[in-house]
Amino acid sequence: MNHGPLSRTRILLTLGSLWLVPGALQAQDYPHAEEPIGTIDDVYNGHLTPDLAVSTFRNIDRLFPTRTIPASNSPRELPEALVDLPDMVSYQVDGATYDLYDFLSLDNVTGMVVLKDGEVVYETYQRGNTPDTRWMSMSVAKSITSTLVGAAIVDGHIDGLDDMVVDYVPALAGSAYDGVSIRDILLMASGVEWNETYTDPASDRRDLLRAQIEQRPGAAMEVMAALPRAHEPGTHHTYSTGETQVLGEVVHGAVGMPLADYLAEKIWQPYGMEADANWWLDSPDGVEIGGSGLSANLRDFARFGQFFLEGGVIDGSTILPEGWTETAGQPQELKSGDTIEYGYMWWPGWTEPSIADGAFAAIGIQGQNIYINPTRNVVIATHMAQPKPVGREPVDPLVVFDAIAAALD
Repeated sequence: MNHGPLSRTRILLTLGSLWLVPGALQAQDYPHAEEPIGTIDDVYNGHLTPDLAVSTFRNIDRLFPTRTIPASNSPRELPEALVDLPDMVSYQVDGATYDLYDFLSLDNVTGMVVLKDGEVVYETYQRGNTPDTRWMSMSVAKSITSTLVGAAIVDGHIDGLDDMVVDYVPALAGSAYDGVSIRDILLMASGVEWNETYTDPASDRRDLLRAQIEQRPGAAMEVMAALPRAHEPGTHHTYSTGETQVLGEVVHGAVGMPLADYLAEKIWQPYGMEADANWWLDSPDGVEIGGSGLSANLRDFARFGQFFLEGGVIDGSTILPEGWTETAGQPQELKSGDTIEYGYMWWPGWTEPSIADGAFAAIGIQGQNIYINPTRNVVIATHMAQPKPVGREPVDPLVVFDAIAAALD
């Protein structure tokens, strides 16, 4: 059988990622390494059976080449102060009362860690996951990429949020991204037209995914450069994973090093993450996928939330600009004067309790979350395996997270 270049790439990515992934020979030490997995198209189409979804989501580094984010040599302790959380938590959905067991079952939670005052008060793993399991971030990676922008500003690699995108991403010069600022990208308000529908093969999101599957250097930016402008920059918000790929290219161009390496240098190692993580690349040895594809264990996602809760300060060193963490998760105002329910690629809370507490979250499709409640000093990280990219959460996780935060007072 004769396979074209794209077919050969898909075969290698699915069956032989050890040849493409730096450091992947260590995969034999990973407890889930031999499990069968689905394809990336199956993930976005929502065509995975429950068991195959779980094994795929904890092995996403076999779908594409990755770059490793090395663990810290001095992991930060997460002291335990365990409580009987299931007996403490109840919440209402459409007038009916539910408990924590309902949430774990209905939303297919495969892992949850709850931190209060920096201590683990509750931790559970389901569906065969363990503390060593790496799990996909999906769009939680967007919030991590945006955080690297703040670090790059502190380091002087980026002058400020008014800098122009094309100054750092020459491939977009002459495109609809000319005249777009880094702030516009952070708010997904570039004005560039975009269709984010995950399950629509004709959407811009799937065009970007096809470029990722192609694994050709520069393919993703070709997709972004071809898009038309629909609004003036900074005046209209459109949720766009493409904007985060552009933001990843901005960070890469500004700091002159891979995003994984910069994340390791600025946060992952100094804050004391306990395990290696992996990040998808747009091509072998290429640029990280800014909007998804970072796989890490649950405790390290919780540590990232705690780092953000603590104001982006590590051992007295300021990693992020002053006020960044207070602003990044709150509603923002556009140049048009409209307020959007979106921050610097973080989601402000939408329930009454979360709004009152100023809570916000990094959220990825199919149930990935880092919830931060600064008022109650609570961080909650979850891994889930919901059957479709969107629209399959029987229980709104934020309702449960709010109830947990209140119960821990």
